[in-house]
Amino acid sequence: MAVTMNQLLDFLIQQGASDLHLSVGRKPTIRKSGHLKDVNAPELTPADTVRLCKEICPEKNLKELQEVGGTDWGYAYNEKARFRCSAFRQKNVIGMVLRQIPNRLLTFEQIGLPENVKTVLDRPRGLILVTGPTGSGKTTTLATMIDYINQNEDCHIITIEDPIEYYHEHKKSILTQRELGNDVPSFAEGLRRALRQDPDVILVGEMRDLETIGAAITAAETGHLVFGTLHTTGATRTVDRIIDAFPTNQQEQVRAQLAVSIIAIISQVLMPKQGGGVVAGFEIMVSNSAVENLIREAKTYQLSSVIQTGKQQGMILLDDYLMEVYMAQKITRIELMQFCSNAKDMREKVDQLKRSKGGRLWDEELVREAMAQIEQVSAPPAAAIAAQLEQKRPGAAGTSVRRPGA
Repeated sequence: MAVTMNQLLDFLIQQGASDLHLSVGRKPTIRKSGHLKDVNAPELTPADTVRLCKEICPEKNLKELQEVGGTDWGYAYNEKARFRCSAFRQKNVIGMVLRQIPNRLLTFEQIGLPENVKTVLDRPRGLILVTGPTGSGKTTTLATMIDYINQNEDCHIITIEDPIEYYHEHKKSILTQRELGNDVPSFAEGLRRALRQDPDVILVGEMRDLETIGAAITAAETGHLVFGTLHTTGATRTVDRIIDAFPTNQQEQVRAQLAVSIIAIISQVLMPKQGGGVVAGFEIMVSNSAVENLIREAKTYQLSSVIQTGKQQGMILLDDYLMEVYMAQKITRIELMQFCSNAKDMREKVDQLKRSKGGRLWDEELVREAMAQIEQVSAPPAAAIAAQLEQKRPGAAGTSVRRPGA
């Protein structure tokens, strides 16, 4: 019997998964805790993906899919959850990806965002960028910061999103949420109109082109607090990405504008957490006179040194944050090496840490092997597993294995 979209969405919500992938020739697949898992259902045919798409896709989006080969929209499922949906053509068939949007806004503590970030949200004007790869939690971080302002400031907040993901209620502030395609044709047009709507805070869902980037910088210069996102990792790459978006003859002027308008860059990654779930890693750069000078003088390669020495101002490098998360045993060494910026330096830090512990640092790879054996064999003797671990450890004599959390 063919699976329905309602059944798939119910299963996704029940499992607490983040994404649903529908591809021809494969079973429906969910992403949970960063890993892909097939749903117990038949492989999808071209007719199946078309049928599933039509069950939830608005008519105007079906037309866009037919005309340009792709479309995005938001979908509310029976007040149970909301989804960001993307349908597209590939190999002349239809595929879909749905991202679940949590119903409730999260706090700083729940997403792991350092409390000192709240200080930059009190600034009356400037540019705050949240960056990271697709699926790194940028939207959730922005929603948390907007909600904080909504609760604590009496101002007019305008968001321009594609599509609207988190719905905000009016609290102490007035919130205007505009969606691309339904309320406004483009981010740049939404920004231009926003400046005439008495805004205090403007959120740009994505700074994806030169016109939008320029409008966001101008809005920040003219006395507004502007939030934006970019698909970059790290403060240095983010600044370079903005500058490089402009023609060469304009870059010097843009550097000067960006130097005075930038407030903070929050770059993040999202990693599988030990024991299930996910954990975020952050790099935070807060603007000061040194940051302004480096941006203005085209010396962005030195920004990492300023961040490293700016801990008292709330700054932290991504690799330093990941090491803290690793030391708290929330992620394994595999994730640490995968998501860090400088793998060579990180490997040396881990080796030095291991030596400082006398070789007793818990080895997550050995623990994983032991857990796999426990799943495959019914009630194996504990002593046998301990012996196997001891034999596999390099230089096993005189060493021991500690499980995470021990």
